[in-house]
Amino acid sequence: MLRSTKFLLLLFPISFLLFGTCRKDPPVSLFKTRHVVLVSIDGPRWSETWGDSAGRLIPHRATEIAPLGVMLNNFNNLGYTYTSAGHTAMLTGFYQSINNSGTEHTIYPNFFQYWLEMTRLPKEKAWVISSKDKIAALTDCLEEKWAGKYLPSSYCGVNGAGSGFCHDSITLQRALSVFAQHHPALCLVHFSEPDVSGHSGNWNNYLAGIRSTDNYLAQLWNFLQQDPEYAGKTTLIVTNDHGRHPDQVSNGFISHGDGCAGCRHIELLAVGPDFKTNTVLASPYEQKDIAPTIAYLMGFDMPFSEGKVMKELFR
Repeated sequence: MLRSTKFLLLLFPISFLLFGTCRKDPPVSLFKTRHVVLVSIDGPRWSETWGDSAGRLIPHRATEIAPLGVMLNNFNNLGYTYTSAGHTAMLTGFYQSINNSGTEHTIYPNFFQYWLEMTRLPKEKAWVISSKDKIAALTDCLEEKWAGKYLPSSYCGVNGAGSGFCHDSITLQRALSVFAQHHPALCLVHFSEPDVSGHSGNWNNYLAGIRSTDNYLAQLWNFLQQDPEYAGKTTLIVTNDHGRHPDQVSNGFISHGDGCAGCRHIELLAVGPDFKTNTVLASPYEQKDIAPTIAYLMGFDMPFSEGKVMKELFR
């Protein structure tokens, strides 16, 4: 009996290697980050945000948040400079000319899908929350293996695709509620200002949209710092889908969508336990680099991505 027991014990490591590895294990990250919140502020010009050295319209991120992380001052959308395309690039790491009305899916899967497939966690652990209903279409893709699978939870516009836009204050409250209830590991929060007011041609409302979204961002950040599940384990990435025309191009701040410097030059601010602090980098990076950087941080691969990991941001 003793000899049989020893034989079984000797076989155990072999059987574990043969059969134990068939189980789907969650990714193992080398970093302290356990949650990533990507905040997209729609369509401000660089000249009214970080181009103003005093940061008068973005006081929270310029004076309170930026010193805690890394600011890239040469970050660009080198693809298509409109809302659906910009978000496609940041979610998939791939520039795609996509219908801007919310009627078309991305070609390749987004980082939410890759992460949910790897972890097999419930969809409530990954969220897309947007003031614009058309962002809902970007939660799914056309690639055969991934279409309709591993989709994140979403709350876009009034009530999903085709329902119209909602006010950014509603998006803020939805995001705070989702954070408190579900504590997602991955989340996109997208505010529609100042883009909506810019398109209306109202300069004062456009400036007010920049101020209000900066205030909403501060409220999100303060919540993440005070919640025990998030504090010290969360990375915040702030960016834009596109910029806007400078005054000398077309109708100036009212529009966007071409390859001018105003439309391409956008912000990227990254704050978290694994990033450098009080740092400004001039190295050139681009919108499609966001997705692979998030994947690297959270320990999973994105084989379809064309972007690169922004390793210079890390400590």
